[in-house]
Amino acid sequence: MDPSQVDIPPLKDLTIDNITENVHMINSRCPDPRLKYVMERLVSHVHDFARETRLSTNEWMAAIQFLTSVGQICSDVRQEFILLSDVVGLSLLVDSIDHPKPSHSTEGTVLGPFHTHEAEHSSNGGTISHDPDGSPCLVLCTVKDTAGAPIAGAKIDIWETDSKGFYDVQYADRPGPDGRAVMESDGEGLFWFKAIVPVPYPIPHDGPVGKLLKLLKRHPYRPSHMHFMFDKPGYDHLITALYLRGDPYETSDAVFGVKESLLVDLGTVDAEKAAKYGVKEGSKLMTYDFVLVSDKEATQLREKEAMAAMDKLGRRMKLYKGLPVPEVD
Repeated sequence: MDPSQVDIPPLKDLTIDNITENVHMINSRCPDPRLKYVMERLVSHVHDFARETRLSTNEWMAAIQFLTSVGQICSDVRQEFILLSDVVGLSLLVDSIDHPKPSHSTEGTVLGPFHTHEAEHSSNGGTISHDPDGSPCLVLCTVKDTAGAPIAGAKIDIWETDSKGFYDVQYADRPGPDGRAVMESDGEGLFWFKAIVPVPYPIPHDGPVGKLLKLLKRHPYRPSHMHFMFDKPGYDHLITALYLRGDPYETSDAVFGVKESLLVDLGTVDAEKAAKYGVKEGSKLMTYDFVLVSDKEATQLREKEAMAAMDKLGRRMKLYKGLPVPEVD
């Protein structure tokens, strides 16, 4: 690029105090108002962090090397950057901001690093886990809208670990997907399947994120849970999970995913349900009524909360593609 053809404001004599405004000035030619705003806030916070902590060169280099190692360990079946985002609470924060929930709807939680797109499609009554050591669990759920009407044809992506606390992708010699499935709700908004009782397990801690947790004197464990992801045209995408109440890690989840509304108590399959659903009497039973939010409801609430947050910060803003940017005269 010929520098003479680019309209770039001249930099001032750079100092600790004026470097931030100079970076803003150089970035100010960005034509996308949202990218320009995000970069302006990112640079401001990063620079303020360096000034506030008096960040040393050695600490800065250690951070660079840490992030490099996080990227190097990532693969098609292991997303260490998602894991890093999870353990610092960023994943849950972003989901809560981008997918706000009105009262009485199902709250979202973290995706986690082990979702894949290779789950086999299953019909109601299918078996998602073939682990012979797992404790059988019948899962009976419904999907409804915020008015209580059943939602038919919702795509539900489900995944859980085996009885030893490992996802299928963590086995090098796995024959194929297991502990996961994709199904659809029926005409009454019902979906049900045979699984195993979830167990607590550690997130992968043999990499850089695990080393960070050790330095912070934190454990790597997640409480027992089962993942659910819902997709239906006209409804806000929902990533959530159900957690077993009373799990020893319920109040110290390594990735901050637990919410009170997502805690469940397991029941027991009685003779009537055993006959109806073809499972053994006495098996564990997990039930839940999921409530999806329409795209319109989610958009209105997201925009309302965004502007309320900006007002609280004392910023004069407007919405651009549904996201806040500075209001420029």
